[in-house]
Amino acid sequence: MNIKPIHNEADYKAALKAVSPYFENEPAPGSADGDYFEVMLALIGAYEAKAFPIGLPDPIEAINFRMDQLGMAPKDLQPMIGQTNRVYEVLTGKRSLTISMIRKLNASLGIPAECLIKPSRTSATIKIASSTKKVRAAA
Repeated sequence: MNIKPIHNEADYKAALKAVSPYFENEPAPGSADGDYFEVMLALIGAYEAKAFPIGLPDPIEAINFRMDQLGMAPKDLQPMIGQTNRVYEVLTGKRSLTISMIRKLNASLGIPAECLIKPSRTSATIKIASSTKKVRAAA
């Protein structure tokens, strides 16, 4: 058993090659091969988290995903966001989330506040489009 840290892409590929046979025939937990497999998976996971980080989702995508998971409709967001028209403005990116909305969505739906604080890609697109219209109108 040769276990060493994964520092680069070559080490990563070698580690994947070393553990690939264990995926087809997983060793018993607690055995020498089982311990090797478990430690290598931890090393590979740590390297992947560092080398291939996954960013937080867009706030609107996160809200929609959580609504789908819970079988919710937009009207179910009223206690957290406000009246139906405000809910639709948020879900289409026409209105940004307020701190109060973020707190309520976090507490009620369990969506991480770090995700909800991010500017939405949808609202950024709308702001760019409206800025372009203002420039065209001024010209």
